[in-house]
Amino acid sequence: MRGRRRALQALAALAGSITWPMAACANDLAWPGASWDSAAAPASGWNTDRLRQADGDARQIGSDAVLVVHRGRVVHEYGDTSKAVNIYSGRKSVLSVLLGMQVDAGRLKLDSTLAELSIDDKEGLSTTEKTATVRQLLQSRSGVYHPAAYETPAAKAERPARGSHAPGLHWYYNNWDFNALGTVYRQASGKTVFEGLLGDLAKLLLMQHFRAAEHTRWELERSSQHPAYVMQLSARDFARVGLLMARGGLWQGQRLLSQAWVNESTQPHSTVPPGGSGYGYLWWVPLRAFGFWTRASGDVFFASGNHGQLLWVDRARDIVVVHGTDHTRWLRASPAGGRLAPLLQHIFNARPQA
Repeated sequence: MRGRRRALQALAALAGSITWPMAACANDLAWPGASWDSAAAPASGWNTDRLRQADGDARQIGSDAVLVVHRGRVVHEYGDTSKAVNIYSGRKSVLSVLLGMQVDAGRLKLDSTLAELSIDDKEGLSTTEKTATVRQLLQSRSGVYHPAAYETPAAKAERPARGSHAPGLHWYYNNWDFNALGTVYRQASGKTVFEGLLGDLAKLLLMQHFRAAEHTRWELERSSQHPAYVMQLSARDFARVGLLMARGGLWQGQRLLSQAWVNESTQPHSTVPPGGSGYGYLWWVPLRAFGFWTRASGDVFFASGNHGQLLWVDRARDIVVVHGTDHTRWLRASPAGGRLAPLLQHIFNARPQA
């Protein structure tokens, strides 16, 4: 857990001195159809030499896929961007989108408590734990430190003792919160997370490679009744989720998600020690390390998963970057988050200057 936190801080720190141009006019924006349109990097203002430097970093650290999308078009890619891989904790940011749809539809209230929703777990939650709200679960501040499915050994070791913090008072990257939100989603929508992913995202966003039967699985452990919802997405399909968020919830003129939810879910509701990053509603939010962050709240945010899975969204400039590794490959080491810094910096330095 400490290593993951340090890696996230390293990602945030890489861009402390970077400045960006303003976003393009609306008539420059494109939308992907059944496949992505591409724009030649030089013609779109991207520096090909610096993108090649990013490719060199990708080869060095063992990246399997890098995709750069600007104004709705692919301007650069490296590796196999069509292969679906486990996005690990990136699944939580996808669930944030699905939960936002339920909030928008009035089927879910963020201040509903676990008691009101009849959410419990094996051996029972305490009366205090049941006062935790959906909002606090989204913020990873529930104070429910019950064993959880799909929890890493580091997270288990760092999990606070049951009852040590009241709901809302302490941030801890808590798989119990994330898994219980899958149950909350099922109650609100009448669908599983995977049914929502297929019907409300994959089909509407025209994902090219997602196959629900092949690319989803439940992880359930004896210690908890709330399973983890493990999903695989290709870089090209994950980027569609990023573009939806970059466009404020719009997709080809149709509103799938409210602007209010995009804004609220990408605010730093918690500061993650030592303070370089914040946490929204299942999205990571850069803080002090980014000089441009203070210009407009919510401009930059990202989803992050183990083994170097990353979805980076810059709303103001309409840029989406996806980095992925195929952790099922034998005899290879996946890059930790901090090792992505040089690659991302070369991508940022390749951006259009006008």
